[in-house]
Amino acid sequence: MTRPRLLLIDDEPQLAAFVANAAHLSGFEPVETSLDSAFRDEFLANRPAMVVLDLGMPGMDGVELLRFLSEHEFDGPVLIISGFDSRVLESAFRLGKELGLKMTGPIEKPARLEDLEALLKNNLPTSQP
Repeated sequence: MTRPRLLLIDDEPQLAAFVANAAHLSGFEPVETSLDSAFRDEFLANRPAMVVLDLGMPGMDGVELLRFLSEHEFDGPVLIISGFDSRVLESAFRLGKELGLKMTGPIEKPARLEDLEALLKNNLPTSQP
């Protein structure tokens, strides 16, 4: 059985591993990156079922990635996990919705495994064999 791909971008290796593990436990095949160029290349090469992104990363802006996803008409769920305060998270969430993205979450760091797994399981594609 092929698992749906989840593309994850985060510059904190421990958090990326934590999210990837939760994604795997929830039924996804996680693909991790910490660079926006690698994220874009991976997205274009093999479109994921879901995207998880951090808003604050060195040398790039998560909002740019929201625009990139919108420009490429991504129709899967987009989850923001970030250490920014809730006002910033809600603002990015609203922007994603305004761009036509299927936003879910957001989740503030540090995330609880149970909360993250529940959210991921709720966003598994329903066309699983």
